[in-house]
Amino acid sequence: MPSTSPDSDAPAVAVEQVADESGLGPLAGRLVAALPRPAFLTLSGDLGAGKTTFVKVVAAAVGIDPGDVLSPTFGLIHEYPTPQQEGVPPRIVHADLYRLTGPSDLAETGWDDAAGGDAWVFVEWPERMAEALPAERIEIAIGIESPTARRFTFTGFGRTHRAAVASLKQPPP
Repeated sequence: MPSTSPDSDAPAVAVEQVADESGLGPLAGRLVAALPRPAFLTLSGDLGAGKTTFVKVVAAAVGIDPGDVLSPTFGLIHEYPTPQQEGVPPRIVHADLYRLTGPSDLAETGWDDAAGGDAWVFVEWPERMAEALPAERIEIAIGIESPTARRFTFTGFGRTHRAAVASLKQPPP
């Protein structure tokens, strides 16, 4: 069974149920408070599960207008500068790799420049780059429970990302 201890080599797992979109803000706020700098997060789920919606809510939690956050399906990679605040990197990167055929396509997208440095990187359709995923990451699986309810399963790999996921298991203040 996965461990929630950040000192273990096993991934940390936290599961959160969200009844509707109004429950995303508190979850995003807790995630933002826990994320290391830099951080790499993958987003998996069926079409319509809320992958881009979750990135919008995380962006709003750090002061980015959620209306500015668009699905990167056609642009592949979008970058959003963040307002200066302690613990928050200077930008959020949001990538949708659905149209890629594999990791070799990444070079053509400007991936190394976009994903490098101090940023929180969110990647939709991470299976398109499976061989290139960093060891330190949080995998977020979004399950559709009903037309409005979602189940978020966070799995943290690597010391800092395991610690972030372990902190999500703590009850909110």
